[in-house]
Amino acid sequence: MPVIILKYFFLKNSISTRKIMIKNYLKIAWRNLIKNKASALINIGGLAVGMAVAMLIGLWIWDEVSFDSGYPNKARIAKVMDNSWVNNETQTYGSSALPLAPALRNNYGNYFKHVVITSWTNDHILTYGETMVTKKGNFMEPAITDMLSVKMLKGSAASLNDPTSLLISQSTAKAVFGNADPLNKVIKIDKKLDAKVTGVYQDLPQNSSFGDLTFIAPFQMLAISEHYAARFNNPWGAGWFQTYVQLADNANMNNVSAKIKNLKLNALIGLHNDDARYKSALFLQPMSSWYLYGDFKNGINIGGRVQYVWLFGIIGVFVLLLACINFMNLSTARSEKRAKEVGIRKAIGSVRSQLIGQFYSESLLIAVLAFFVSILLVVLFLPEFNQLADKKITVLWGSPLFWALGIAFSLFTGLVAGSYPALYLSSFTPVKVLKGTFRVGRWAAIPRKVLVVVQFTVSVVLIIGTIVVFQQIQFAKNRPVGYSRNNLINVDLQTDEINKQYQPLKNDLLASGVVTNVAESENAITHLYISNGGFNWSGKDPAIQEQFTSMAITSDFGKTVGWKIAAGRDFNEAFLSDSSGFVVNEAAVKFMGLKHPIGEIVDWVGNAKFKIIGVVKDMVNQSAYDAPQPTLFYLPRWQHLSNVNIKINPRVSAHDAIARIRTIFKKYDPSTTFNYQFIDEAYAKKFNNEERIGKLASCFAGLAIFISCLGLFGMATFMAEQRVKEIGVRKVLGATVLNLWQLLSKDFVVLVVISLLIATPVAYYFMHTWLQNYEYRTHIAWWVYAITAIAAIAITLATVSYQSIRAALANPVKSLRSE
Repeated sequence: MPVIILKYFFLKNSISTRKIMIKNYLKIAWRNLIKNKASALINIGGLAVGMAVAMLIGLWIWDEVSFDSGYPNKARIAKVMDNSWVNNETQTYGSSALPLAPALRNNYGNYFKHVVITSWTNDHILTYGETMVTKKGNFMEPAITDMLSVKMLKGSAASLNDPTSLLISQSTAKAVFGNADPLNKVIKIDKKLDAKVTGVYQDLPQNSSFGDLTFIAPFQMLAISEHYAARFNNPWGAGWFQTYVQLADNANMNNVSAKIKNLKLNALIGLHNDDARYKSALFLQPMSSWYLYGDFKNGINIGGRVQYVWLFGIIGVFVLLLACINFMNLSTARSEKRAKEVGIRKAIGSVRSQLIGQFYSESLLIAVLAFFVSILLVVLFLPEFNQLADKKITVLWGSPLFWALGIAFSLFTGLVAGSYPALYLSSFTPVKVLKGTFRVGRWAAIPRKVLVVVQFTVSVVLIIGTIVVFQQIQFAKNRPVGYSRNNLINVDLQTDEINKQYQPLKNDLLASGVVTNVAESENAITHLYISNGGFNWSGKDPAIQEQFTSMAITSDFGKTVGWKIAAGRDFNEAFLSDSSGFVVNEAAVKFMGLKHPIGEIVDWVGNAKFKIIGVVKDMVNQSAYDAPQPTLFYLPRWQHLSNVNIKINPRVSAHDAIARIRTIFKKYDPSTTFNYQFIDEAYAKKFNNEERIGKLASCFAGLAIFISCLGLFGMATFMAEQRVKEIGVRKVLGATVLNLWQLLSKDFVVLVVISLLIATPVAYYFMHTWLQNYEYRTHIAWWVYAITAIAAIAITLATVSYQSIRAALANPVKSLRSE
């Protein structure tokens, strides 16, 4: 019993002693911070900025990787994709044909819980009485509500089985009906389809593939109105739709994907008498891969946005590492000032573990203070960050995981940042320190120099990477587009009213004096997405399965957009035979292998025979980074032309012209919103993703430089203090301010030059690899490295010059007085 009491007493005493020691550690750490305010400010500021950057990047990454996570069935939902052999290469499509969904149900129904065919989510006009709003919606089969676990607030999801019904989101109900009950009210979709509201559902998660789905109409409604049952000559060849599936509980994604692989291929072979040209392989892409792994090349997934997740994750780690390096550098640089403290502590009985505890306490205190400052910085700059990243990120204040990670993150940062100082300072020999024979030595500075080199190597790589990103964007922007974007606008027609009165509308526009040309087209010139196959021509290789991008246009289209005729002529409404004519681009001529294309007959199987009457220069109609696709233009026969292209008179201001054009459109369709966009602005949107990534990278690169410069400033301050007597002697012996500035600055310049030598090949390797993702790409010019080198050296000199010049201008009498 006494033994147990004694053990308890010593244990209690030990705990009490530890508490006193920790309290003492923190008290001394705080006193050191107050005593060395400049050093503390640099340390806390640098770590806070590094932590804030890492936190912002962490929130951005979380937003990316949690995309689509709001659906309970996510693990079993997939989209049916198609690898088809087209134009002598494998191309991956997310579109599917009308017969696919019923074929999956009939042939493989035991593997699926749901199979849903849908159209595409687009803007539609919803009209109720005098209220008219434009909302994004889709025509989908009823099972979509179970698949997405749609939460109904009013009505029933089962009502979607009625082809005249409509489900609307809570936000849409508010926009259309205000506070009134929307159930059983009749809404007109695009002014032609009547639908009765039978349910209101909770808005779907914004951070998801269906976040903009503000209404769901029955697919059967669209099929009936568009006469899909009798519309297609080759139903398996028209990829106008999307097919989503939810696997049965006992089904495996890979196994089912392998089973359905040849479904479309067998159907095509059966329709076309074993034609060997048709090659198709269906597969399932799980919902978890839609967003981050959406890019395919030659039928193989090559990633997608996940590359940016990795990129910014690495940047976040390195920016935080730079901040930690600052702390280590400044702490070890001041080792001589604290050497006597260490010697005295050891002489009076402190063991090394206690000294390590002391220095770790200081670094942890700095890390915790920096953490709270970083949260303040995140709160201040999150709105601007969201705007830059096009996100709606919020700080997860109520999440225990966020705080647990934040505190763990701070502790880890404090341990990493304080590891070198704690282990290094605690190793000093007390006898040498107290006798005055201790010297840090020339080799002790090597670790600090290595860390400075690491800092600037990372910063220089980020600078070069940012410049190359913007160089690639500018290279693509300066690419010849093959038509004139100036003063060209596109009006998206969401109803049929304008089409019914197109000729008088056109006459009024031309008579207004604010317009020089008008033409209709199947879609906007900046976004050609319709493709067709089934073409034959003289000399065609029978093994080719062709796919041409195509667009129906009116005869004035070429004159309106200003395309460039390379051979033959443009469409002319005076020639009735042009209704069976093609104008093709140079890529189509090259693909077909035609030496003399004008007059060649192209048989569009199932439709008619067309004569090539003209060849136009290649135009950038899709991605600005890809090669032009073989494209056919023809006059409309059966197509619904949903875009009006208008060339504004250059002698009239755009503001006045738009006002007049809007008035004329309202004359023929008074109740529809006039939606237009300038083509040059629409073209600029093609670069949004790369520009956004470039701006984010440039911000992070700037912060990395800022953190590195903080470290340099602190190091320069310390070196100036250490060499104050040397500087005084040199001044007395006749050294000029310029001589002293060169003396104090050259060491830092040498370190930056070494960083440049290391960073240049590293940056070249990574950016050269990144550029390979683009078919139309720039090369990394020599001036990128030259500008980066000049900028890095200039920033270094600007950072250290203040302390260098200040030390050089100091009165040598004061610095030498103690001698």
